[in-house]
Amino acid sequence: MKNMYDVIIVGAGTAGCTVARKLAEQGKKILILEKKNHIAGNCYDTKDEHGMLIHVYGPHIFHTSKENVYEFLSRFTEWYAFRHEVVANVHGQYMPVPFNLHTLKAAYGEERAKELEEKLVCIYGMGTKVPILDLMNHEDADLQMIGKFVYDNIYVYYTMKQWGKKPEEIDPAVTARVPVNISYDNCYFSDKYQGVPLHGFTAMFENMVEHKNITVELGKEAKDMLRVEDSKVLYQGEEFGGDVIFTGPIDEFFDCKYGRLPYRTLDFVFEYYEKDDFQGHSVVNYTVDQDYTRITEYKYLTGQKCKGTTISKEYPSAYTGEAGQIPYYSIANEENHALFAKYKAEVEEIPNFHLLGRLAEYQYYNIDVMVEKAMELAEKLR
Repeated sequence: MKNMYDVIIVGAGTAGCTVARKLAEQGKKILILEKKNHIAGNCYDTKDEHGMLIHVYGPHIFHTSKENVYEFLSRFTEWYAFRHEVVANVHGQYMPVPFNLHTLKAAYGEERAKELEEKLVCIYGMGTKVPILDLMNHEDADLQMIGKFVYDNIYVYYTMKQWGKKPEEIDPAVTARVPVNISYDNCYFSDKYQGVPLHGFTAMFENMVEHKNITVELGKEAKDMLRVEDSKVLYQGEEFGGDVIFTGPIDEFFDCKYGRLPYRTLDFVFEYYEKDDFQGHSVVNYTVDQDYTRITEYKYLTGQKCKGTTISKEYPSAYTGEAGQIPYYSIANEENHALFAKYKAEVEEIPNFHLLGRLAEYQYYNIDVMVEKAMELAEKLR
């Protein structure tokens, strides 16, 4: 058994499937162990009982300016070109987010917005992005006003819901992701390539792992098949001499011996309506009211032409490790990174054991970054 495979990969999500394909094309024999009953990880999509293609673990949109990543994924899918535009429901009024000059008009009206726009352009320049904290700390009263509006109506309550913390308890890097865009571009992303796989993410990853050198076993909990003894990896009781690439929650692999790494989890409530439209947008953020953070209407995300519409409401909460919960977002702060470092130190004592992915590295990665990191690891293991 120990000589059947060159590499064992734990997890069949973006990271696992990508590195598997690259290594398989190098001639390595790959075994992927996936505890879910499907591949594609949190990008998994499938048709619901009404025939609507839905993203089971919340909306995913591919965007990148990395040519190598786009070219690699394009080998396994055609694309539905989709440029993501998000609006926030602010006291019943839809406003584009991130905050831009269209939002400025929605908030202050045409005449007042024109005055404020002239000041923003004069100080910062058209096409720039200004963190809201810069505006709130500016000496000009009008800029302070804009910053406070964004903070109060788009950022503060949404952040409290999303992270279960007060804004001042969140890593500053999270705050910095909330800019005011001095432009009339409503696009959420600015990357060259944007869209979703034409036939779905699941189909793309199925094509990716369709290779003679790749074996995928679903419904397999890694801890039941892999264990570490004396810095050696055992697979089904036998010492495994190849590489192990682990993409799952590293704390759980070590039985949370130093404590559980904190995450936020999400609960998705799906609803179907026998009408052509629910909200007119792919995603609406609820920034000042409601217990959910956003509603996704999937037909606008995927370009489906079908009767009726399916939405999902997204409720965040603390991850406890209970059955059925999924760790989505690592909570970035000094204490949690120190805890992760203890698990990383354990891994560094195990030869040929590699951490890859959001859960294994306790980092938030966009899809394109994750694909690129997986490609880089495959090259390193060539």
